Amino acid sequence: MKEIEEILERNKIRVTASRLLVYRYLYERRSVVALSEIENAFGRADRSTLYRTIKTFEENRIVHQIDDGTGVLKYALCEPGCNCNIKSDLHLHFHCNECNETKCLTDHKIPPIEVPDGFVAENANLVIKGVCDKCNLN
Repeated sequence: MKEIEEILERNKIRVTASRLLVYRYLYERRSVVALSEIENAFGRADRSTLYRTIKTFEENRIVHQIDDGTGVLKYALCEPGCNCNIKSDLHLHFHCNECNETKCLTDHKIPPIEVPDGFVAENANLVIKGVCDKCNLN
């Protein structure tokens, strides 16, 4: 937990029990999770506290939001050193049509894309859909 405390403090986030637990949950899952999954994992926790925790993490670039096309926004921990910059930190995501799990493919970066004059890019999302390595074995 000390390491998580240091990460939160380094990002100027006040350390609370909820924030420590949510961060640890995301770290241990090592996959993309929906807010409802976090709520289910912490059944007795206040939903608004969990939502505010995720939003605080997102605003401070500890997690990034993923729209994998399922209609449910999901979240994943950012890599160390990530600042969620559209020109340098975006990566692919893979959504499995079999198990419905989404994974960050952080080794596969989205190259910078120049938009026409007058346009301002604020976000980019590239999701590959198919069958993951676990489901492909079946």
